[in-house]
Amino acid sequence: MRVTRESLLRIARETVQERSYNDPHIVAAYLTGSVRRAEPMLGGTTDVDLVFVYAVEPLVSREIIRLTPDFHIDLVRRNRERYRSPRELRLDPWMGYEMYDPILLYEREKFFEFVQAGLRAGFEFESASATLQRCRALYEDARRAWLGLSESTARKSGPVEVRLYLEAIYAAANAVAEMNGPPLAERRLLLEFPDRASAVGRDGMAAGLLGLLGGGQLAPEKIDTWLPDWQKCFEAASASASSDPRIHAARTNYYHKAIKAMLGSDHPHAALWPLIHTWTLAACAVDAVQIKSWQSAGSDLELLGSAFDERLQGLDHFLDDIDILLEDFAAANGLQPSPAI
Repeated sequence: MRVTRESLLRIARETVQERSYNDPHIVAAYLTGSVRRAEPMLGGTTDVDLVFVYAVEPLVSREIIRLTPDFHIDLVRRNRERYRSPRELRLDPWMGYEMYDPILLYEREKFFEFVQAGLRAGFEFESASATLQRCRALYEDARRAWLGLSESTARKSGPVEVRLYLEAIYAAANAVAEMNGPPLAERRLLLEFPDRASAVGRDGMAAGLLGLLGGGQLAPEKIDTWLPDWQKCFEAASASASSDPRIHAARTNYYHKAIKAMLGSDHPHAALWPLIHTWTLAACAVDAVQIKSWQSAGSDLELLGSAFDERLQGLDHFLDDIDILLEDFAAANGLQPSPAI
């Protein structure tokens, strides 16, 4: 079956039409994410990111809908109360960019026009002040996660601790990326971060980010050897009743084919992030026997045992560099630096 961006847009419109017709609580629906790109595919796969806004609190906040083995809909539901203050949305590092330029597919009222006009008013969204506040919010999320891990009395590193560590890294990387664009998508983090860091004069941060993941000296061929064990763990976790939507069974090829495509590209190390991140999410949802291969990979990447303390120290230094970068940005634009958390 041949799937194109145009066919995915048609599916998005049809899905919204059907859902809104049968549910009077839906206020608006819009498309965000990769299908807005001229070239949305990575490894021949992508997802259709839809957001439905409800007049009431939705019973289910997120739903993954399989279309084919390579394509799925990622449907997010939110109460319209989340959009009550466009000025607050302007400073939200995730929803701000989401609402700035999506494709509106449906609205029952003048909801969308009001929210987007408030978000964009007076070019405030693009201002240095708003940019700094969004980046600071991400930096502070990462710093809080680092503090929690550093102050833990248990001093262990299992799937939960590594998951928190990776979430801190993702927030930190996006604190840099949002200085000149929207947050980076999960699969493309290591692909696109080097250009974003270079744009703010921090070329060395790309190598630092890869090093935090243990990929500095890693042969790309090693990532390829991990894929069968990654897939077994991913599939076992996706069958779990408590499975994270990010590791839904419909997303197996979405990650697998993207990882294979990056391994065969000029940037093979970019495959490390989607592999280790989703593998860690899966490891949090399965039993001890099923994570042995994840533990082996984690040891190779020095994310487990005593080496984890060194990784935390590295993250501390990376965050310090971001803090300095944001202070320099504030000074260059005549802004007050934000207080440290």
